[in-house]
Amino acid sequence: WENELELSDHTELAEFFRKTYGPTGTFNARPFEGGHSWAGARPEFRVFGYDAHGVAAHMGLLRRFIRVGDADLLVAELGLWGVRPDLEGLGLNHSIRVMYPVLQQLGVPFAFGAVRHALYKLVGRLCRNGLGTIVAGVRVRSTLSDVYLNLPPTRTEDVLVVVFPIGRPMCEWPSGTLFERNGPEL
Repeated sequence: WENELELSDHTELAEFFRKTYGPTGTFNARPFEGGHSWAGARPEFRVFGYDAHGVAAHMGLLRRFIRVGDADLLVAELGLWGVRPDLEGLGLNHSIRVMYPVLQQLGVPFAFGAVRHALYKLVGRLCRNGLGTIVAGVRVRSTLSDVYLNLPPTRTEDVLVVVFPIGRPMCEWPSGTLFERNGPEL
C-alpha cells in the first residue's frame, strides 16, 4: 500500500527513477527531485524488486476510470514502470506477471499503460504470448498534475498504449482513437 512507505522508501525510489528515467531526458527525471517518488497521480499500490544494490525494478498501479470513445471504463493503470539500467535486458519487464494476482483481487476488467513509442520492441516482447495487446493509433488525454495559469489544464499525447485483459476478454475492450484519463497520468 502507498501509505505503508517510509520517507526512506520515497527517497530511494526517487533516486531510482532519476537514474532510470534521466537517460531519456533531464525533463523525465525532474519530477523525482527532492525525494518525490511519483510523477503524476500517486500510485495506489507499488511492486518493488530489490537486490544487493537497492531498488532493481518498480511498477505502480492506480484504479481509475478512463473514457475510450464513448465508453467509461474502470481500469488499473500501470505506470512508473522501471528497471535499473544495469539490469536491462534480463527479462525483468515480465514483472507485470507479479501484478496479476493483485489485479484480479481488485476486480478490474482491464489494466492499461501508456509508454513512449521507443519502447515498442520491449512492450512487443511482453505482449508476444497474449499477455497484453498493443493498441496502436490512439492518443491519450490527461489532466496535468499541476495547474499553471499560462497553460491549458490538459495534455494530449501520442503514446503507445498496452492493454492487459484481467476480468474480461480483449474483445470487450471498446473501440476509439482517444483515451481520456480521469486525472493525471500515473
